[in-house]
Amino acid sequence: MPEGLKPTPWDTAVFAMPCHEIIELSDATLNHAAATPGHYTIKIDPLADKALLHRHGFYYVDTLLEPVCREDQLIHHSNPAVDIASDVALQDVQNICRHAFTHGRFHRDFNLSREQADQRYVQWLTQLHADGGVIGLLYEDKLAGFIAHQMGGNQHDALVLHALAESFRGRGLAKYMWSKACSYRFLQGAVQLSSSVSAANLPVVNLYASLGFRFKTAVDIYHRLTA
Repeated sequence: MPEGLKPTPWDTAVFAMPCHEIIELSDATLNHAAATPGHYTIKIDPLADKALLHRHGFYYVDTLLEPVCREDQLIHHSNPAVDIASDVALQDVQNICRHAFTHGRFHRDFNLSREQADQRYVQWLTQLHADGGVIGLLYEDKLAGFIAHQMGGNQHDALVLHALAESFRGRGLAKYMWSKACSYRFLQGAVQLSSSVSAANLPVVNLYASLGFRFKTAVDIYHRLTA
């Protein structure tokens, strides 16, 4: 296997096929992907030439934006009915997670089933919960959603997975819940928060903008399924 390929075993377990991320764009990695059964992902600068990818059978699935925010940039939105919980039951957040990620790149990949794509996010949430990285979002003391996070280097905290239960969507509540959760993470020692948002998910793009996040980078995502 070429050095520029990284196995993604969590995806392999869900999709029942070898799954890899290509971390080095080269003829060797692309030829391997074209000749070896499995599912392949590559993330690339939106301005980069995509001709080589197309010649090797890769197809576009999404563009991700990276919003970032320091504590002094956070715009606070207060609602007395909103609170957070640092200890929430796994099954409760799993139930919210299912069918919540229609903008996800695996849901937009026409070669993969939506059921498997749902399960991929549920399994990721399960691991994050086991690591203590899930914040419950409460409205009038009821669980309304969650934000899962991972602390990286230099106290940079990534908000990697988040969703609201269907009955709480479209009610203008997200900015209050995200504001509460972001403030909590800064109190816990984070010096910068970041996330990853599909450019097609305009409500969440606008949500992060309303909280004072700045959009730092963008990346195009291409997939290939080799049977």
